[in-house]
Amino acid sequence: MAKQPEQILEEQLVTQLAKLGYGLILIKDEKELVANLKQQLEKHNNIQFSKKEFEKVLNILSKGSVFEKAKTLREKQHIVRDNGDNLYFEFINSEHWCQNQFQVTHQVTIEGKYKNRYDVTLLINGLPLVQIELKRRGLELKEAFNQINRYQRHSFGANSALFQYLQIFVISNGVNTKYYANNRLQSFKQTFYWTDKENKRLTNILNGFTSEFLEPCHISKMICKYIVVNETNKILMVLRPYQFFAVEALIDRVINSNKNGYIWHTTGSGKTLTSFKASQILMNLPQVKKVVFVVDRKDLDYQTNKEFNSFSKGCIDGTNNTNQLVRQFSNDTKLIVTTIQKLNTAISKKQYLDKMEKLKDEHIVFIFDECHRSQFGETHNRIKAFFNNIQLFRFTGTPIFADNAVKNELGKRTTTELFGESLHKYVITDAIKDENVLKFSVEYVGRYKKKETATEIDIEVEDIDTKELMESPKRLEKIADYIIANHNRKTHSREFTAMFCISNVATLIKYYDILQARKEAGLHNLRIATIFSYVSTQEKRRQNLF
Repeated sequence: MAKQPEQILEEQLVTQLAKLGYGLILIKDEKELVANLKQQLEKHNNIQFSKKEFEKVLNILSKGSVFEKAKTLREKQHIVRDNGDNLYFEFINSEHWCQNQFQVTHQVTIEGKYKNRYDVTLLINGLPLVQIELKRRGLELKEAFNQINRYQRHSFGANSALFQYLQIFVISNGVNTKYYANNRLQSFKQTFYWTDKENKRLTNILNGFTSEFLEPCHISKMICKYIVVNETNKILMVLRPYQFFAVEALIDRVINSNKNGYIWHTTGSGKTLTSFKASQILMNLPQVKKVVFVVDRKDLDYQTNKEFNSFSKGCIDGTNNTNQLVRQFSNDTKLIVTTIQKLNTAISKKQYLDKMEKLKDEHIVFIFDECHRSQFGETHNRIKAFFNNIQLFRFTGTPIFADNAVKNELGKRTTTELFGESLHKYVITDAIKDENVLKFSVEYVGRYKKKETATEIDIEVEDIDTKELMESPKRLEKIADYIIANHNRKTHSREFTAMFCISNVATLIKYYDILQARKEAGLHNLRIATIFSYVSTQEKRRQNLF
């Protein structure tokens, strides 16, 4: 009988996985799965379990939800041996993730509410930690996603429930392949394509995805280092590829150099999760004394503390005031979240210097979240001058380049001048392609065009005064009239709000006067308000007119 396309894909995948270093083993059912688990755990821990001792191991594995089992997987374990001795062992080596036992099997049958047979399963130390569900070419990936959901309801929790230890799911129809964490609350929209460092998708499971993502050391690293056990929602989260590459770049920079750098990830792409994972890994490096995550405002300080602790409960202590911040610098706290204002006070005020100066030569990693206003002033230089052995990294969705740099008393300062080179980029076009942010459209209403009769010499000689052109009263009045005429249509009869961004205060005032005059003349009933956001020097402001 001819083989079905799905079966052919499965056999090709298993063959490729075996070539990558997975031991190929045929496991038909629950009994064989448990027997193999015993052998693999004994091999990994270099021990032998008696029948009663292994029953105790299975008892440990049987307890808890998927979330609780994810924590069990990562914890050191203990049982009392038959002779009364204490035995300590592990289910997975998280610190040296390549030093585990890797196997691949397929068509395992587990009978629960219904009998289910799973496509391809990756075992690490005998535990099923990655499940791959395949569909033939032409079928939508969501069918594979829905099938895994059925397995979760019908059979993953059956018998010894070892399949509840799954950490990552992979779904593929051969041409398109995605991955996601074992989280029953997750929707199909929260499944991810894997990419390379330049954000180029690796969608074909046999051509790129398997060799990069499912390679034994890499998938083990994803499970050991890049799964986040979210304490607040009691779910597992896995990093997206751009988050992974950003964290990897930061770790490499700290381990192998004393240079700084910045991560350019667009707004809404999950910088808090990325920065948390980077901070968590960096603080455990033996050469790093402390990791300090720096935000720009008190409300963000609270928000970041809350989010960090949701990813890992109790991982940080809040710094409610400068005294507490200085105590955290002085004690064994490894991860600190604070505002740049409190940090500035700690290294500037006389009453704190005795304690802070003891850290001048320690290797401290500072991670700045945006901090546009305060980083482009004296505070940045003060931090660099105070500490002798620090590395500075910045996460930003809007880096400052030469053409958009703000000039202050220190001159024009770009992100590269302050932090060094970009370590990873994930810009708005990448996020729109991945549907990680809302799409937007750009409309151009009226353009200035070069006269057909103009020559390059004419344009050079004229040397157009751009500021005079862009801020001419006639142009401002036309734009104000366009806003009045189209506001209701563009905002769907004011169901949505709108923001009008102005380049400088003087122009903002002109727009305000024009719109107010037209309101007094009865041409519109829009409410006009202004918001000013001051930089530390108070010389430059970003204005928004609503």
